[in-house]
Amino acid sequence: MKDNQKLWLKSYPSSVRHHIDYPYKSLGQMFDDTVEKMPDTIAMIFGGQTVTYRQFGDQVNRFAGALADIGIVRGDRVGLMGPNCPQWEIAFFAILKLGAIVVQTNPMYIEREIAYQMNDAGATTIIVLEMMYPRVKNIIAETALQRVVVFNFMAPVQQAEGFYSYDELIKHDPVYPVTAINPVEDLAVLQYTGGTTGVSKGVMLTHLNLIANTLQVIEWSINMEYGNERILTILPVFHVYGMTDCMNYAVSLAATQIILPRFDPDQVLETIRNYKPTLFPGAPTMFMALNNHPRIEEYRENLAAIKVCTSGSAPLPLEVAQKFTAVTHGEGNLVEGYGLSEASPITHCNPLDRPTLSGSIGLPLPDTDYVIMDLETGDREVPVGEIGELCVRGPQVMKGYWEKHLETAETLRNGWLHTGDIGRMDEDGFCFIIDRKKDIIIAGGYNIYPRDIEEVLYEHPKVKEVVVAGVPDLYRGETVKAYIVLHANMEADEKEFIAFCKTRMAAFKVPRHVEFRDELPRTIVGKVLRRKLVEEEKAKLQAAATTES
Repeated sequence: MKDNQKLWLKSYPSSVRHHIDYPYKSLGQMFDDTVEKMPDTIAMIFGGQTVTYRQFGDQVNRFAGALADIGIVRGDRVGLMGPNCPQWEIAFFAILKLGAIVVQTNPMYIEREIAYQMNDAGATTIIVLEMMYPRVKNIIAETALQRVVVFNFMAPVQQAEGFYSYDELIKHDPVYPVTAINPVEDLAVLQYTGGTTGVSKGVMLTHLNLIANTLQVIEWSINMEYGNERILTILPVFHVYGMTDCMNYAVSLAATQIILPRFDPDQVLETIRNYKPTLFPGAPTMFMALNNHPRIEEYRENLAAIKVCTSGSAPLPLEVAQKFTAVTHGEGNLVEGYGLSEASPITHCNPLDRPTLSGSIGLPLPDTDYVIMDLETGDREVPVGEIGELCVRGPQVMKGYWEKHLETAETLRNGWLHTGDIGRMDEDGFCFIIDRKKDIIIAGGYNIYPRDIEEVLYEHPKVKEVVVAGVPDLYRGETVKAYIVLHANMEADEKEFIAFCKTRMAAFKVPRHVEFRDELPRTIVGKVLRRKLVEEEKAKLQAAATTES
């Protein structure tokens, strides 16, 4: 960092400290502190029912005691599979209090994916929503799973052979064996990467990693009041973004979580009207859906009352941010942040005390450093303004990948986490992401960044959503293809968009192909599966070649 010397500090909001003293405690201890200080504060609202922190704490202790009785001990890996609900969060903190490790399991996973994750983690127990249990049952014989705990937030679990009922376990006395936890070294979570860029890996996050990132995000948020905030928890908490920015944030700040198990625009808007959240962490697809809601004007006043809206998980198109700002009279405070599972996840965010800098992911959070390294070796810091790989370091950075030493050594080098994202730093320390390193399209010798083309296409009035990818091309190696979702009742053809791009970008960037789709393939947190689109194109070529032969 010889050249840049933390340029970003001069751009920090005046109310944000450059350094935070992080407590030497576990997530379970952080939870207990809040329960002790704010027992009567509402911790969760779910399905019209409320749970106070006293009730939350009592149920966590009961469940921890029951889990210990059925054999879960320090260091065990425990799968946790289900939607956002109180039972999921109770199980999360109960597991951690025993010194065991939560294996975040995507409820959308099919049998093959569940089996891979359980085997990779060496999990011996899984806690799962009853309607998802059949998928788990089908793979038990392929894994080391010894115990299955089943819950249901709609009705009592029906007893069946081979598993434990959450409803029975929660009747345990609120006593559990106290375990000494080293927050710096001991793992709290194995957060599996999505697998969109290769084999899914278990990111090892310690108690300190997660507490540090939670406190960094709270520090960045302006005018937050302990015990008085309400967070709309709609991001999936099994994903690290929702876990940190919703659940852990709420517990640390003694805030109330308004929990929704899935994103439905009508339900979200009614929930905002009825419960008046002050924070709304979301993903670009959520804000797109609200922007396009036919009755959005009815909720303008409610949306404008939210103090902070943060967007993560995927790039926030400028057009989406501008429209949301207009919808909320400029009071919605929608800012783009940046993170990755390997950093618990948040490393950067735009300041909340000024308009968002167009196209920027903002400044690094307190105690977070970043540099832009050259793309050739990844070891040389490039000057301000030049493009290279974004590398970060800070207390939120992972310990490594679970039992993957080679991948850990490739990603954590000389104290820096190499993100795989291409970016640049400006003279005020703001970071701009150009694209994913693996998503660069190399066509005819030119490096082409999909996001540059996507931003242009979002300016077209017919475009609702778009993603650009590099698809195989016999002559150019790769060529540019745009996948477009049109607004309702719109019609267009390929030539229209190619002509539109020709007037707004260099010829080598212009898409050679345009495909119209009803929807784009996405992960559960809204990230477009660009790689899936490329794999589809490769499969088409292979099928065509087979037919010809």
